[in-house]
Amino acid sequence: MKRKFTAIFALIVLTSCAELQQVLGDLPQSGDILTNADIASGLRQALDQGIDKQVTKLTETDGFFRNELVKILLPEELRKVDKGLRDIGLGNLADEGLKVLNRAAEDAVKEATPIFVNAVKDITFADAKNILLGPDNAATQYLTQRTETELYNKFKPVINNSFSKVGADQIWANLINKYNAIPFTASVNPDLTDYVTQEALKGVYTMIAVEEQEIRNKVSARGTDLLRKVFALQDNK
Repeated sequence: MKRKFTAIFALIVLTSCAELQQVLGDLPQSGDILTNADIASGLRQALDQGIDKQVTKLTETDGFFRNELVKILLPEELRKVDKGLRDIGLGNLADEGLKVLNRAAEDAVKEATPIFVNAVKDITFADAKNILLGPDNAATQYLTQRTETELYNKFKPVINNSFSKVGADQIWANLINKYNAIPFTASVNPDLTDYVTQEALKGVYTMIAVEEQEIRNKVSARGTDLLRKVFALQDNK
């Protein structure tokens, strides 16, 4: 039974390698031979580039707040708070409330890089093949699967501390109390820590996906010889 299982496993591995070899065979012959290690290294470079160029931006002041792709808005059920305040001329107060949410996310994302670096180091050739020949967001999916739980656990306490550090409790209490004082409104009392944690995670993966799209679709975004050679395989799949 064990011998039969080994034979089946070997057949699966050989079939997978054969698929990639077919892609390699379709490339223009330049004399360069890409090894499995080269392909895995190229995918690591691509992910490192996405982390360095895009995730780092999110840690800066206004990294979330001024980026319309990832800006954190109020939860759907609280959008009426924002609208209600703006309708009575308290737009500045509403903006301050949103800034608190986005500043907390900017603080939290500083915890992400070491977790991503470890995930990238663990990429195998099988991972690399699946990413390279997979859908346009395959690299982002890989990082999401391997980092989402750990990032959530890192982000949540940072966001909670950030709320305390900037006086978010007072800001939100002031904002919501003013909203609740508007005639004919229903009182709300939200706990936003989990919500902002989830939104911060979405923002991180959104920006990694942006860089992945750049590398996949623009040769000019492939900043090293290895990236250009490896993603030429994808271009010819």
